Amino acid sequence: MKYFGAHISASGGVENAPLNASAIGANGFALFTKNQRQWVSAPLSEENIRLFKENCGKLGFVPDSILPHDSYLINLGHPEDEGLGKSRAAFLDEMQRCEQLGLNRLNFHPGSHLGLISETECLRRIAQSINMALDKTSGVTAVIENTAGQGSNLGFRFEHLAEIIDQVEDKSRVGVCIDTCHAFAAGYDLRAGDESGIFGGGFDAVFEEFGRVVGWKYLKGMHLNDAKKPCGSRVDRHETLGNGEIGIGCFKKIASDPRFDGIPLILETPDPDLWASEIAQLRANQ
Repeated sequence: MKYFGAHISASGGVENAPLNASAIGANGFALFTKNQRQWVSAPLSEENIRLFKENCGKLGFVPDSILPHDSYLINLGHPEDEGLGKSRAAFLDEMQRCEQLGLNRLNFHPGSHLGLISETECLRRIAQSINMALDKTSGVTAVIENTAGQGSNLGFRFEHLAEIIDQVEDKSRVGVCIDTCHAFAAGYDLRAGDESGIFGGGFDAVFEEFGRVVGWKYLKGMHLNDAKKPCGSRVDRHETLGNGEIGIGCFKKIASDPRFDGIPLILETPDPDLWASEIAQLRANQ
């Protein structure tokens, strides 16, 4: 089964996210479990937790179909002790929130060296940060999202993801989320072409490399976004499906390929009014 959805608003409480997802015809969704632009938020109440689980159950959302995302402020590879400590504490809080809600994965951007430490040291700090959070939680997988390679952000090469995973002690609780726009911006040509195959086998070659370098067993979610900017631009600008540089062929392939079954396939495209039709389009190509 494919779990198609979008990154849904949880305004008014996390319990509203499954309602909002169902309203657009989704059978999966992503959400923030707290304000993504604040370091500290009020704890989830017992009522929040009860209603979230109740609404998910009523509407058929299972943990494997939900991909929560952590705060944008967190940098698990921060080069300075104060920033690193603050990020690690916030990440642990995010993992614990997922635990409370009965969710089994947390999606996050790996981190940035800020030009102050080496890539190798930054990747080591990210892996160490994951290990610390896994030691203090249970049942939640840390899902590393690939990046577009902007600034000093790491995670834009499959090798970065593999290096982090290699240093995580409990490999049963680490995985990756591949964002199609980020991958394309980082130089992975995901174009599959239209039905005439004008772009050749870019898509197939990229995922062959993903399987070789990272491994399919680690794929725990995807963000399905077309790209406004060309391949290799290192610019993260999402576009609606089929209206960007990647083209609709990539997303048709994902929809029809059983290797992408059983994980959240989440839209972060820029027009929420189109999410229902984009989900319907994806589902029609299964």
